[in-house]
Amino acid sequence: MLIKVVVILMLVAILASLFSALVFLFRDQGRGERTARALTWRIGLSITLFVLLMAGFYFGIIPPQGLSAPGQ
Repeated sequence: MLIKVVVILMLVAILASLFSALVFLFRDQGRGERTARALTWRIGLSITLFVLLMAGFYFGIIPPQGLSAPGQ
């Protein structure tokens, strides 16, 4: 259950960073560096999530058949 929460929180953070980059793009009209910084955060969060998922699979935290819903 904790794994699912962490993955969902990371996805929400990635989407928030992507949305903030869009907002900064419109506000700064492409002249500021805030858009690039927000997109850099999104890339970093995406890579971190990928590495965490691969490490979870490698160490057996995430089983090969995936995370099933409770009761299945």
